[in-house]
Amino acid sequence: MIVSVSEHPYRVVDASLQESFRDAMGNVAAAVSVVTTLVDDVPHGTTVSAFASLSMDPPMLLVSLMQGSRLLSVLRPGAAVGVNVLGADQGDVAQRFAERRDDKFDGMAWELADGAPALQHQHAWVAMRVARLVPAGDHTLVLGDVVNAVSDAGTPLTYHRRSFGTHLAH
Repeated sequence: MIVSVSEHPYRVVDASLQESFRDAMGNVAAAVSVVTTLVDDVPHGTTVSAFASLSMDPPMLLVSLMQGSRLLSVLRPGAAVGVNVLGADQGDVAQRFAERRDDKFDGMAWELADGAPALQHQHAWVAMRVARLVPAGDHTLVLGDVVNAVSDAGTPLTYHRRSFGTHLAH
């Protein structure tokens, strides 16, 4: 058993519960995006599957970043952030940005849009400004005010059972 003393000083977490929770969440298909920002003219980005619409009035988005994430280390309230929702054929892009490396943007086609790096050929684009950073377990929730949103009619890249795929309509 693991005793967590971070936010819940008396909570005991069983390692088998963590594994069964990981397996259960792996059975939930999720859209894949590359979350980006620009700091001192240097682009930063990472792959995430944990993001969601938070509010429609006003438009807000939630992105979950792991503690220790390089991207999280450079984010501050007010920062411009881009959520590049990837298309079905962009598994290689998702894998590249999931890796811990300094050259993620080398050879990648991108442009500055709404203050953040926008990758070319993405399925959808949501630009936001960081409103709050909220610690939550081993992650931090990035709550953002949406400033722009664009999408196409293509097919999104999804993550399911620890592999990339796509959604097919019935």
